[in-house]
Amino acid sequence: MIVQISFTLNGRPTTVDVEPATLVAELLRERLNLTGTHIGCDTSQCGACVVHLDGLPVKSCTLLAPALDGATLLTIEGLQGVPGSNRLHPMQEAFREHHGLQCGFCTPGMLMTAVALAAEKPNLTEADVRHGLEGNICRCTGYQNIVISVMAGAAAMNAAKGE
Repeated sequence: MIVQISFTLNGRPTTVDVEPATLVAELLRERLNLTGTHIGCDTSQCGACVVHLDGLPVKSCTLLAPALDGATLLTIEGLQGVPGSNRLHPMQEAFREHHGLQCGFCTPGMLMTAVALAAEKPNLTEADVRHGLEGNICRCTGYQNIVISVMAGAAAMNAAKGE
């Protein structure tokens, strides 16, 4: 059986036909060619597949595509800086500036989680960041530069909003 779903993907209306058992990560990577969302574990343990569904971070490797119907989905490809500019999102800039990545495999999920975390609680403490990133695994770093990056990114996001 095939179902048709319509949703907003990175700001654009999207309609696709999917089998009900299709995972969002599979839909993004294999059908829509948005390969920035990574699959690291298939069990929602690593966080490499985090996307935003209606503004909230979710792990796309265990979410069924029909759940997107009528929703708004933001992937790493849709994360951007000032619209119309060629700049990175403030969180991406912070990761680049503070060396918050190494191999880059976990980075899309880390960024999506970090952006949601900073939006939820603008004045993050180090403890907030460490707790907020518990569902994201990085196999390369000791997390210190990731934590520094998230705190800097949150501050930059606040500055961009005028807070």
